[in-house]
Amino acid sequence: METNDALKALSALAQRTRLAIFRHLVGVGPDGAFAGDIAEALGVSPSTLSFHLKELAHAGLVHGESHGRHVHYRADFLQMRGLMDYLTAHCCDDQPEQCRLPDDVGRC
Repeated sequence: METNDALKALSALAQRTRLAIFRHLVGVGPDGAFAGDIAEALGVSPSTLSFHLKELAHAGLVHGESHGRHVHYRADFLQMRGLMDYLTAHCCDDQPEQCRLPDDVGRC
């Protein structure tokens, strides 16, 4: 992941509603959820949800697929993993054993 991509993703997640949406989509797993179900689960209006989903999609963190009048969203787990890898790429450069992450971090 390039620095600009990481900044875009972090900026998108640095907002309470967008973070909640992303965490919800990560929580439901690779099957994702329809926009209406996300709005209901989080107690946000459809217009508010749409605004925030566009920001998350622009950052590459979620993808939407139209199904008639409904849109189904999924978290992009590869992008999420790329962001985590970017953030930890130089963790403890001089002593990498000091900050070794468990192998299962970030896996569903």
